[in-house]
Amino acid sequence: MSRPLPDGPAPSPLTDRFGRVHTDLRVSLTDRCNLRCTYCMPAEGLDWLPRPELLTDDEVVRLVDVATRRLGITEVRLTGGEPLLRRGLPGLVARLHALPDPPELSLTTNGIGLARSAAALRDAGLSRVNVSLDTLRPERFTAITRRDRLPDVLAGLRAARTAGLAPVKINTVPVRGVNDDEIGELAAFAVEHGYRARFIESMPLDAQGAWDRDRMVTAEEILGRLGERFDLIPAGRRDNAPAEEWRIAGTDTVVGVIASVTRPFCGGCDRVRLTADGHLRNCLFATEESDLRALLRGGAEDTEIEAAWRNCIAGKGPGHAIDSPEFRRPDRPMSAIGG
Repeated sequence: MSRPLPDGPAPSPLTDRFGRVHTDLRVSLTDRCNLRCTYCMPAEGLDWLPRPELLTDDEVVRLVDVATRRLGITEVRLTGGEPLLRRGLPGLVARLHALPDPPELSLTTNGIGLARSAAALRDAGLSRVNVSLDTLRPERFTAITRRDRLPDVLAGLRAARTAGLAPVKINTVPVRGVNDDEIGELAAFAVEHGYRARFIESMPLDAQGAWDRDRMVTAEEILGRLGERFDLIPAGRRDNAPAEEWRIAGTDTVVGVIASVTRPFCGGCDRVRLTADGHLRNCLFATEESDLRALLRGGAEDTEIEAAWRNCIAGKGPGHAIDSPEFRRPDRPMSAIGG
């Protein structure tokens, strides 16, 4: 297996045919989840990937090594499913943090188990976390997730803040008639506890195929609800970040809105995704994938893996086109792709 020399030339950018440079890698560690959110999957769950099909820790480390040393990746977000279900996660984080060109490491989680692991993850090299939280009401949480685990999520948020995983961001998907009446309440909760709030338009990535655009709460509506309760001040340049951000006047709290459907940010997209079974996706809504696991297990050199990665990004389209007649839903749901 070939490895570039530590003091070798800087990697050439991972650029697509539209000139977008990709520096942000999302790595799914498992497709499994311990919640059953109604907007994501059916109550009985899904057919999970067999364990032998998942990338091993060694394989994850090698692919991230190639990405950082040969392709210019600087940020890695660990996702799922629920990544805290990955056995030995702090050890994997430590190995990624110890790479010759270590990326900034973050985690997206539902927060269950975070109270037990936040300090160990921070010590291993994790920088920050995003925690999914769609409601502050216990009965509603149970109805949305089909699990009575709200206290665990709130404990996880507190532990992350105490451990110094900063900023702690709360991800909320408002759904009309379900939790859209809590937008202001969740933002106020973020202000009270020193978190950041992010509100995300729901997307057609549920396993059931039941996404309904009419139930999606738009960015305009979200900002309208926030504006009823707070004075919002634009927080500066967006650059390639998916969220448009505002600061709540009189506080240090930043709220972000991710409008993937009504205000797509495809023109500045710098993200690429690696699924838990080692398939590379150049877009969240991609309908084709590149099988890096097969290359790894077939004995490929780093140069071959790099070439496959660049070929995948070269084929990236201009945008996802959710609002056009040409849009095609991906075969995999969000839990299998990785957020």
